[in-house]
Amino acid sequence: MADLQDAPEDTSAAGELDPSIPAPPDAPPVPEYSADGLARARALLAAHPVADGHNTLAKALGQIPWHDLEVGENGLDTDIPRLRAGGVGAQFWALTADADCPDPAGVTLERLDRIRSLIASYPEWLRLALTGGDLADARNCGRIASFLGPVTAHALGDSLGTLRAYHVLGVRILALGPGTRWTEPGLTRFGLEVVREANRLGMLLDLSGAAPGTWRRTIDNSKAPALLSRSAAASLTKHPLNASDELLAELGASGGVCLVSFAPEQIEQGARAVSVRDVADHIERVRDVAGPTHVGLAGTYGLVRGAPRAAGLEDASCYPTLIAELLGRGWTDPEIAALTWENFARVVRDVEFTARATAPRRTPSKATIEDLDGP
Repeated sequence: MADLQDAPEDTSAAGELDPSIPAPPDAPPVPEYSADGLARARALLAAHPVADGHNTLAKALGQIPWHDLEVGENGLDTDIPRLRAGGVGAQFWALTADADCPDPAGVTLERLDRIRSLIASYPEWLRLALTGGDLADARNCGRIASFLGPVTAHALGDSLGTLRAYHVLGVRILALGPGTRWTEPGLTRFGLEVVREANRLGMLLDLSGAAPGTWRRTIDNSKAPALLSRSAAASLTKHPLNASDELLAELGASGGVCLVSFAPEQIEQGARAVSVRDVADHIERVRDVAGPTHVGLAGTYGLVRGAPRAAGLEDASCYPTLIAELLGRGWTDPEIAALTWENFARVVRDVEFTARATAPRRTPSKATIEDLDGP
């Protein structure tokens, strides 16, 4: 088989792409882009594919037990033909358990097993990625680099040993959102120990939805840059997962990256229905505040058919539409390349570098939450 990188938009080997999930009746019209604009967008994605920060397919597959992701699955917004058509070159597969889940560790492990099985089932399309080198290798041979995570803080069970076990299983991102006594209302001494252990292991720290006391102490104390795996600009849309200008500025100053969510509830502005233009507005706001080297993409796909989506971005094949919109706003080719791939890849490399530098000076922590925070 020819190298898949030669024609990343070609999905013929995996069957015809199913029609996109239809937009709701009240959706705004999708802007019309010229054939030349879309062709330029696809050419840019062929050279600089999307590194996407959040896809919840692991959860959705539990709702649709019978599926064929290689040929195309019309009951989902994500399958291999759509990822290929969208120019996706790297994907973080979210393993997050709901905040009210009675067994977050069990649910996390089940979703981890589901995604690892998925990667093993489609070796011609997907490749497990554990390092920045794996990210580059997968891209060079035309596979989609598949990172595992994030897992949520409450799935650790207040145990650093569990954090290390997740790392052994391939997880590379930990979300420090609320739901534990060491992340809410702010990061405690045990929480700081989690940050230090994640730095030693080379796990990225996700601050989407984190309490102010948590994200401030994480940025101040982490030796590696953090990220926001699925946030938009709170100055445009108030939502618990969105980031304030203060957070975006601090994230940029510390070398992190905000991966901008496409979820309609995070990008809506006023009472009107949302479209690709609203996502572009948020991307530009994040770029203006955090800086052009600190913004990326988080499609927040991995949903079942009929879930609300922004018009023009209904499924994982639609990234060229967003890139065409940004090109129409005057974005340059290097700016697009930084948005889709380079900023994400830099943070992955920086976190890995920190782990290599830290490991000789720090042994695995044996601290418990009782030791540091009390009973």
